Amino acid sequence: MIAVEPASPAERAGLQAGDEIVLVAGETPRDVIRWQILTDEADLDLVVSRGSERLELFVDKDAGQPLGAEVHAAIFDKVQTCDNHCEFCFIYQLPKGMRRSLYLKDDDYRLSFLYGNFTTLTRFTELDLERVITERLSPLNVSIHATDPDVRADILQNRRGAVSLRWLRALLDHGIEVHGQIVVCPGVNDGDVLDDTLAGVLERFPELATVSVVPLGLSKFSKQPRMRPHTRDEALRVVELVAEYQQVFLECLQRRMVFASDEYYLMAGQPFPDAESYEGFPMHEDGIGMARTLEAEFFDPAVTEPTGPRAGFFAWVDGAPADGYRAPRQGSPAAVVSVGGTDPNEPVAALVTLSPRRNAPVGVLTGTLGAPILEPLLAASGRNDVRLIPVENQYFGGTIGVTGLMVGEDVARVLNEQPEGHRYLLPDVCLSRGVFLDGMSVADLPRPVEVISTDGGALRMALELR
Repeated sequence: MIAVEPASPAERAGLQAGDEIVLVAGETPRDVIRWQILTDEADLDLVVSRGSERLELFVDKDAGQPLGAEVHAAIFDKVQTCDNHCEFCFIYQLPKGMRRSLYLKDDDYRLSFLYGNFTTLTRFTELDLERVITERLSPLNVSIHATDPDVRADILQNRRGAVSLRWLRALLDHGIEVHGQIVVCPGVNDGDVLDDTLAGVLERFPELATVSVVPLGLSKFSKQPRMRPHTRDEALRVVELVAEYQQVFLECLQRRMVFASDEYYLMAGQPFPDAESYEGFPMHEDGIGMARTLEAEFFDPAVTEPTGPRAGFFAWVDGAPADGYRAPRQGSPAAVVSVGGTDPNEPVAALVTLSPRRNAPVGVLTGTLGAPILEPLLAASGRNDVRLIPVENQYFGGTIGVTGLMVGEDVARVLNEQPEGHRYLLPDVCLSRGVFLDGMSVADLPRPVEVISTDGGALRMALELR
């Protein structure tokens, strides 16, 4: 346990921060999912280890009443690691010297349920299927990439990739909500292969909730000769193919199902589809319809709660909240000013109270891919003292330009060139509890920043503070 809430059932029972839970109702929970199911029951018997002591405690509580104890991580046993060797895998494209946890490749359905990670199902088992069905661990996210067995095995560099989509069929047969993803690699699974894959989805997996079509990301550290960026024509072909299949799915299933990421429209130089065509933005956090969502939130004064992405890349690792379930980064969309001396392990919302510089010019920090999306919003803000500050990702390099992968080193470099005394807005999607991927904290930046929720409502509210 890392914390026990005062006056909670856990504290009354004698639980203390630092205790190791051995048994809950006679069972050793494997993860926070099972922990929450077990501790939701009334009147719990616990066995805990405290130093050299082994204690038996009784918790007097009602069913559904929170225990009041915070666990240290989402997964208590070993994370199911990935034994694929996908050439586009971003883990292989990381620079040396980052936090060790960032280099761990997971293929764990529990992290898919908790944080929205994608699993290939190549290490999925009958026992995993039984648990997912019994505990209704839904929704899950599954990496498809190709429905042709040989192509999929080649992409995953794993012969089990040819047959592991049988588990997808089993999940759908038992009513589990599943969102699919296709990472498109030019010359490998685009063109006719992508056409075949989307046809295969309709034929074999029509119950899928959605299918996201996203481009591979390439850092300057990629060493795979087959992996290369899309050309504009290749990106345009993907956009056109997705549009064609949306019509097919509409005719056959009365819903579009398949969506291209915003990045494809930017690469192809095409306008984003209308907001209505995204059918509720179910894969917003996968980069599908973010631009239209941001736009709608920005111009809607009724939006006063965070609605944007709740996790960036590597969401589940050591910076992420242990409660999982796509937990929000901060409790309010209002801006939060970081100051020196804060604890980078604390949630951003707990750093300091709101105290922005009033009547100061505003700079909005964003990744290079976010710049063309934000530009028209800032132009419509009614302020002539607001400017966009695109942050080139020199840390990862290559084609990496998403805001969620901005790192402290690059943000600091850009801020060093900006004037003092201005307000600087930083989207929280690039942070995990105040820490960037490169280990820097917001307190390490050369200018104070206001960390805001990554959504249009939060941006609008921050700009209204004058």
